[in-house]
Amino acid sequence: MRKTGTTITRRGFGAILAAGLMATSLAACGNSDTGSEAGDSKGDGQIVLGFSQVGAESGWRTANTNSIKESAEKAGIKLQFDDAQQKQENQIKAIRNFIQQKVDVIAFSPVVESGWDTVLKEAKDAKIPVILTDRAVDSADKSLYKTFIGSDFVKEGRLAGEWLVEQKKAATGPVNIVELQGTTGSAPANDRKKGFAEAIAANPNLKVVASQSGDFTRAGGKQVMEQFLKANPKIDVLFAHNDDMGLGALEAITAAGKVPGKDITIITIDAVKDGMQALADGKFNFIAECSPLLGDQLMDLVKKVKAGEEVPARVETQETTFTQEQAKAALPTRKY
Repeated sequence: MRKTGTTITRRGFGAILAAGLMATSLAACGNSDTGSEAGDSKGDGQIVLGFSQVGAESGWRTANTNSIKESAEKAGIKLQFDDAQQKQENQIKAIRNFIQQKVDVIAFSPVVESGWDTVLKEAKDAKIPVILTDRAVDSADKSLYKTFIGSDFVKEGRLAGEWLVEQKKAATGPVNIVELQGTTGSAPANDRKKGFAEAIAANPNLKVVASQSGDFTRAGGKQVMEQFLKANPKIDVLFAHNDDMGLGALEAITAAGKVPGKDITIITIDAVKDGMQALADGKFNFIAECSPLLGDQLMDLVKKVKAGEEVPARVETQETTFTQEQAKAALPTRKY
């Protein structure tokens, strides 16, 4: 009887140990929301998409994540979701985990533009197609990914700059601009800065006197704007690479005894609800839209690349711009 009892105990321990190892394997990515293993779906024909998100740094990013999750469910695609928490090393780890799981398609929004060739080559060697969403990479080898879906960030910066040029065309003296950049090295930060600079070059009175990253966050926008206000006694314009940094800057501007939207003209990019409300209230002056609702288009591309169909090298989202009156009209039906 004692032998039997010992045998059962060992078997029970072995089962517990095996279950623990399996749980550890599934949690290897740290921030993954996987639902179930990718391999489980191979027998039922369901497409498995591994998606690595930049993080949750802004209202735009949250809306983008929700769009992708909802669209995957609607399309009948099994989603393996990972939050990289704005760290490139986390995304590389997630992509390698997706490769190990043998998902059907990998999609991700790159934290920064550079440093992806090695892991993308691993995905290509595993015959897993990759789709870039929202942000691009600077790889010279375009065969490492199938397509890019997202916005034209240079155009967004240019639209912001062109509006400012029109507003300040009667200015006879210097117009001092401060710029809140997005995450250093990211495609939207690089491209929005470039587009804005190209546009304001049309008026030599428009000068960027300070430019620094606020990392696309409200806290970062507030902190950097406080520094700008201390270092620059005369600021005429704030150009923020996203609404959240602009909203953070509002706090700093108000605390400094200035009236946002009047003492300092504020231009932002995104057009999320909080930003649109600030525009409608006259605290912002102009917003160039960057839509986060990429989910449906992404799922369509996932199905096509999985089927081996040809897809465009670049798929751009349709967007617009908003003034105060346009924001008031759009807010009641705004989805994000």
